[in-house]
Amino acid sequence: MALQLGDTAPDFTADTTEGQISFHDWIGESWAVLFSHPKDFTPVCTTELGYVAKLKPEFEKRDVKIIGLSVDTVEDHKRWADDIAETQGTAPNYPMIGDPDLAVSKLYGMLPAGAGDSAAGRTAVDNATVRNVYVIGPDKKVKLMITYPMSTGRNFDEVLRVIDSLQLTADYKVATPVNWKQGEDVIIVPAVKNEEAKELFPEGWQEVKPYLRVVKQPDAS
Repeated sequence: MALQLGDTAPDFTADTTEGQISFHDWIGESWAVLFSHPKDFTPVCTTELGYVAKLKPEFEKRDVKIIGLSVDTVEDHKRWADDIAETQGTAPNYPMIGDPDLAVSKLYGMLPAGAGDSAAGRTAVDNATVRNVYVIGPDKKVKLMITYPMSTGRNFDEVLRVIDSLQLTADYKVATPVNWKQGEDVIIVPAVKNEEAKELFPEGWQEVKPYLRVVKQPDAS
């Protein structure tokens, strides 16, 4: 069965560039971003891995751990890191999962069960579907999934924006509107009736429609 939003992220044990991990234990009580790559020494992924390294302080502010995965060995990842540092100015400063037996890629449904059990002889095109971003909450549930084509670099500023929304809406009974950014107005969820809304949002709100009630972001300073 395909992995869906709200499912428990599959647990696994794997070797990484920072040692062996058990995924759920590694996440602990934090949020996590797992992002995958079809092959080492690929051009678009090289730019992504360097940019995420530069963004690491922003993820840390949000109590988010970052981990990458690529369909190659940990030793290949370490050699690739030199190229990333040279071309992007920053080497990966987070663990990279080695998946030479395709086990994690298949566990997450990024490759079919019949894909075999070895990265040897497989090209990036063979693994083109291993281009996902997963945001996972402290409850180990999948909160976001995005799949990108190999030709399009991922927008990790957007991933941060979504994490801001996910963390806000986990704590307050609100949703975020189109193109929302941290500190902007939000929407009271329809399940909250006006009587309850008066207690939750005593400063009031703008009722555009009965189902569209705009209010200041609850935690905005």
